This record gives sequence, C-alpha cells and structure tokens, in this order.
Amino acid sequence: MADRKTIAIFGAGIGLGASLARHYGKQGYQVALVARHEGALHELTSKLKDEGLEVAAFPADLTHLEGLPGLVDAIEMQLGAIDVAVYAPVPSEGGFVPATQLDAAAVQELVPIYTLAPIELAYRLTTIMTQRGAGAIVVVGGLAAVRPMPGLSGAPALMAATRNYIHALHGGLAPSGVFAGAIYIGAMIEGSTGMKVATSGGRTIDPRLTTISPDTVAEAIWRLTTERTQVEAILPAFPQS
Repeated sequence: MADRKTIAIFGAGIGLGASLARHYGKQGYQVALVARHEGALHELTSKLKDEGLEVAAFPADLTHLEGLPGLVDAIEMQLGAIDVAVYAPVPSEGGFVPATQLDAAAVQELVPIYTLAPIELAYRLTTIMTQRGAGAIVVVGGLAAVRPMPGLSGAPALMAATRNYIHALHGGLAPSGVFAGAIYIGAMIEGSTGMKVATSGGRTIDPRLTTISPDTVAEAIWRLTTERTQVEAILPAFPQS
C-alpha cells in the first residue's frame, strides 16, 4: 500500500473532497481524508471504499495548529509519502463579513483556518517534499481573495494573505521539484455541504448565483499538480483586466 502515490485532502467533504478522492483514486492514488466531524468523515470514507477506492480517515481539527505536524506524520506512517496535498476546509460559519462590520476580533477568529493552518501545513509538507525532491500542495479559496467584492470581507482578506504566501512559496520551491499552487472558486460547489446548508428548509438558490460541478474543480486541481504550468487557476474563468 505504501508503494502507491497518496493524496491527502485537508477539509474533505461530500462535494469537492469526494470528487478529488474519486478523480485521484481512478489514477491509482491512495486517499487520506481529513475532517473534524468524525461521523460524517467515516460515512464518506465508507462510501468511497464501497466504490473500490483505497481511503483512510484522519479526524482532526485543522485549527489546532500544534497538532498539524503530527497529523502529517500519521498520514505518512499509514499510507507512505504524501505526493499531493489539497487544503480545502469550508467552516460552517463561512467567515464572510462586510468590511464596514469587520473588526480585529472577527479577524482573529478566522485567522487560524484561513491563514495559519495552510501555512503551517505547507511548511511541514514542503519541508518533507523538498527532501524527497517531489510533491505538490494546492490551497483552495474563494474568488473574493483575488477580486475584492463589496459585502464579502473577513475570510477573503485572509485568503488573500495566504495567496500572497503561496505565490512566494511557488517561486521559492521552483528549483526543488516541489509545486505550490492555488485554486480560487467564484461559484457554489454542487452537492457540497455549503450547497446543502443553502438549500435546507426548502430554500432555493438565488438564480443569479453561479454553481459549479466539483468534478470541474477536481480536474482543474489535477491539471495544476500534473502540468505545473501556472501557480493558480480561477473557476469559473474570467477575463483578466
């Protein structure tokens, strides 16, 4: 089992996480699923195993920064070297606050999940990957991190800070054979937990709101980590200004 390639999905859910597991699993990868809600995580793991994928569950709260190095070690001890890591948690509270209502306390609550955890994980993972001379890490964020939007501050401001870090990390790792990149999504992912929450209680999605298939995002991440021709991708694509 340890001879096969491994993808670790940090913040694995029923939308993008499941799609990534299937996409990479069909390419022969083992899959490590990381999420904080243990019951939902094991349910997803069982479903993917029933589909014939090699999947292992690692319950963890990504905001517990001191536990992240040990989490990486636990995955590698069980599955072998992590070849691809995707950081894509979606906190239930979202973290979107109008800039006019954003204060330091609100930002402080969001910093661990949107900035500190991806940086800590990237530091641990890329240190190990650099020693091996191979590997890739991708951080998933929202479009507002790239294009600031009225009414959507808070989380996007911190995602923007992480984006700055990923771009710098990408350049720094270039000679090592290790890839760091990012995906920014300006749509609601179909079949995701976020979609389920938005449509609960008989509510309907605003028809003006774009949706996107998680398979489309998974394919974009696959291309990013295999082709390595760009540091980031934006979905749906929009014209560069």
